[in-house]
Amino acid sequence: MTPLKKFIRPVALRNLLRKAFDLTGGACPLAIVYEGEVVLTEGCDALTDLDPQAYFAENRPDILSTPLQFDLLHGGQLRMRLFGADASERREAGDRLLAFAAYAIQEFIDMERARRSIADEALAKYRELALLHRSVPVINTSLRMRDVVDALINECRRENYPGEFGMVFLAEPGCARLRLAAQFGFPSGCDLQPLADSELFARMTRSGHGEIINDLAADSRWHGELAGIKAMIVIPILSPNRCEGMLVLASAATGVFEAAHRKSLATLASVTGISVSNAFNFEGVQTLMNAILKALAEAIDSRDPFTAGHSERVAHLGVAFAHLLNEDAGFTRAHFTDQELREIYYAGILHDVGKIGIKEDVLTKDSRLPERRMQVVRARFQFHGLSSDFDWVEAFERVRALNTAMNPDSEDLDYVRRLGSVYWAVGGERLPLLYEDELDALLLEYGNLTQDERREIQRHPAESERILQHIPLQEGYANMLTIIRQHHERMDGSGYPDRLMGDDILIQSRIMAIVDIYDAVTQERHYKPAFTRSEAIRILDGEAGQGKLDRQLVAFFRANVARIETLSGRVKLARVTHLSEIGSFSAL
Repeated sequence: MTPLKKFIRPVALRNLLRKAFDLTGGACPLAIVYEGEVVLTEGCDALTDLDPQAYFAENRPDILSTPLQFDLLHGGQLRMRLFGADASERREAGDRLLAFAAYAIQEFIDMERARRSIADEALAKYRELALLHRSVPVINTSLRMRDVVDALINECRRENYPGEFGMVFLAEPGCARLRLAAQFGFPSGCDLQPLADSELFARMTRSGHGEIINDLAADSRWHGELAGIKAMIVIPILSPNRCEGMLVLASAATGVFEAAHRKSLATLASVTGISVSNAFNFEGVQTLMNAILKALAEAIDSRDPFTAGHSERVAHLGVAFAHLLNEDAGFTRAHFTDQELREIYYAGILHDVGKIGIKEDVLTKDSRLPERRMQVVRARFQFHGLSSDFDWVEAFERVRALNTAMNPDSEDLDYVRRLGSVYWAVGGERLPLLYEDELDALLLEYGNLTQDERREIQRHPAESERILQHIPLQEGYANMLTIIRQHHERMDGSGYPDRLMGDDILIQSRIMAIVDIYDAVTQERHYKPAFTRSEAIRILDGEAGQGKLDRQLVAFFRANVARIETLSGRVKLARVTHLSEIGSFSAL
């Protein structure tokens, strides 16, 4: 009876056979024959040592037989054994009874087959919905290509499909060539590219149709591209616009894949196709955004050749700094996600974009007074020297030296003050040797910017925010404008533009402040030479000692500066220019 279980419930078939036997008056035993074998009998219980095959042999003269069809491929018979002297009369009645019984049994088999077919279809739909319910959130959770591909591979392994090997190939952006994105089952370093370049794949990519090949050796398109593979199921990963790639499961055995596997895998591939397309589009937008933002930063840096590359260096240093903080078990104040690392990168790239609104002569100022103004001062000194015993050459040289000094001594400043008190008469009018605005610039105790010029420079963080606030930033960059606005704030409230203090300053902004200072002092400027790493660290330590910079962060930077500089050179934004580079924003 066991072979018939897949067609009809055994209890129901026994009941039908018993009712048919009762119609014979209990005189004619019945048997169900499946594929030539007697599998079920009725009316033979009283017989001992019965051989059903011999008892219901089709070639016996007292056996009546009528066909049964269990499905398209499997047939059988309903057989009846006659008893009594009037065999011809019994045969005629038996034929009618057998035909009626066979009709009833066949109808029941057909209804059972239809019921099971509907149940199987419903179960398949349920499994498909369950697969969608589970896989869609997993595969669609991320816009990172690596996450999407890994989720697909994990789902394939979770479903326990037959096949020891799995591969995901994706089409290169801008072309149809397939590249391996992920695999399982093969040794690390195994070259799977020949499969992607095979005739078999080329045809499937063009057609966009998947296929089950349960005997690769018999397929004319197969040329042994992968040794040890005997069967394969290939499913295209389709998006609305193109074939994004191929999902492949393979086995070292033949005949292991079924149509149900293809249908289930096609469901997974359809979900993945949209996610892959979204991930490629997202990466494309990211690449475009990166290029635009870098071009904007380079445009700002190009206004002053001495600051060229500053924004990108700050961005890289900031990400490397934050990445190492993530790795340090002793630093528990924050942990930066990939998205937050990318946010730090963008903030670094754009932190000085507000300088586009700063006057050129202030932005590139390399002395206290511009050269054209110094020539006017020189002429004034010379004219005064001609009409008095004033040593104008020595006086002008001392003023010229002071004009480019970053930190002049008090003696030079006192000398300029004395010059500022000198007046001389021209045409009856009393004129100063140095005018008030010239004195204001020359008497600066540090640097070369006047108070008005310093206020002009200090506008740039707020100006950066004003310019960038009109850009519709993607979700996940909520702090970017704040980081940019705060990168000149100081822990003691002495910074600008908002004079924030302590915890009011984001930790990302504190990181940005440190790397901004470090890059500025280690690079040559109009007004100074490039400082060494140790000199830059001393400056940072001094600022931290005065309470201006975060002491813990400065100490960490000092201890790891060599690693930070090395790692900063390896920071890159993920770009799917080649599928071997699939991944997230890579801190390193």
